[in-house]
Amino acid sequence: MSYFLTEEQELMRGIAREFAKCEIAPVAKQLDVTGEFPWDWIKKCAELNFLGVSIPEEYGGAGADCLSECVIIEEIAKESGSLALIIDAHTSLGCMPLLFEGTEEQKQKYLVPAAKGEKLMSFGLTEPGAGSDAGGTKTTAVLDGDEWVINGSKCWITNIGAADTYIITAKTDPEKGNRGISAFIIEKGTPGFEVGKFEKKMGLNNSATGELFFRNCRIPKENLIGKLNKGFPLFLKGLDEGRIAISAMAVGMAQGALDRAVAYAKERVQFGRPISQFQAIAFYLAEMAMQIEVARTMLYRVAKMRDEGLPYTKEAAMLKLFSSEMCCWVCDKAVQIHGGNGYSREFDVERFMRDAKLLTIGEGTSEVCKLVISGHVLA
Repeated sequence: MSYFLTEEQELMRGIAREFAKCEIAPVAKQLDVTGEFPWDWIKKCAELNFLGVSIPEEYGGAGADCLSECVIIEEIAKESGSLALIIDAHTSLGCMPLLFEGTEEQKQKYLVPAAKGEKLMSFGLTEPGAGSDAGGTKTTAVLDGDEWVINGSKCWITNIGAADTYIITAKTDPEKGNRGISAFIIEKGTPGFEVGKFEKKMGLNNSATGELFFRNCRIPKENLIGKLNKGFPLFLKGLDEGRIAISAMAVGMAQGALDRAVAYAKERVQFGRPISQFQAIAFYLAEMAMQIEVARTMLYRVAKMRDEGLPYTKEAAMLKLFSSEMCCWVCDKAVQIHGGNGYSREFDVERFMRDAKLLTIGEGTSEVCKLVISGHVLA
């Protein structure tokens, strides 16, 4: 189904699909085992302008819309959740704060090379004591002359080590709680800034995730993004963007799992016939397809709302909640349809099931999304 995509969007989908099938699929299983960062994929994404799809052309991007970015992430996620997550963290979480509130100088220095794919971005919000409670940030930034002095730590940060530029949050007025948080730009290699341990995760093994440490890390005064003490609403806005992107990832992964389950069900013979001919299996496949279509329709709608400049915080939370839970369910059923083979790393659905779980946790847990939704419903 075209979903009334424009000719340009269909072209982007086709390019992304060919890239995923020809260059990601053949080595995705092997890379999942080694856990190496997929630099070859990143380089190709840069060449295809996938790392700056929704960034205006004046800042090095393709100048396309959010929906275009969604169809690209969706196609890539059919083969690799890791690469889809890398792109999400780079574009939605890393680039967007600069596009929203960055000065012209900051955009030219950091956003342009990021949109061109010359440098990767990372977004540092989560801390050991501040996960869902993002307002509990303990990292501090104190102005000392013409420099900000950053002290603290971050954890579960995507693209660590690989990224050249980090957008981080820190308390600039601890007495004000959420209203005392600001956002800053920190470059890789800045004295006092260190990358800590890399997490050994259940899935998404090609996505680098781990800790960041700041010990009297000094950055220029002009590395403040937006207004002082206005970082909290800025990263909430960025999370709305991220929830659309991670939902595209969920739809793509679920579709990839369904495609593999359908192919297996047609080939696997038990009791003298393909298992797809048994109603129990056929009904599983029908429900999986239905759930994916519902999520995809909602994804495209919310992306269009964003592109039209409409408020979409509630809808983004609904989308993220539904699509992430849907993806976990679909991947679980894909494994079930494969039977014992589904539990083997020889079959992709095992990797998809492991990768899917992060979707219900990152960029707002399912429970936090319910808080956001209920807050709007009860307002």
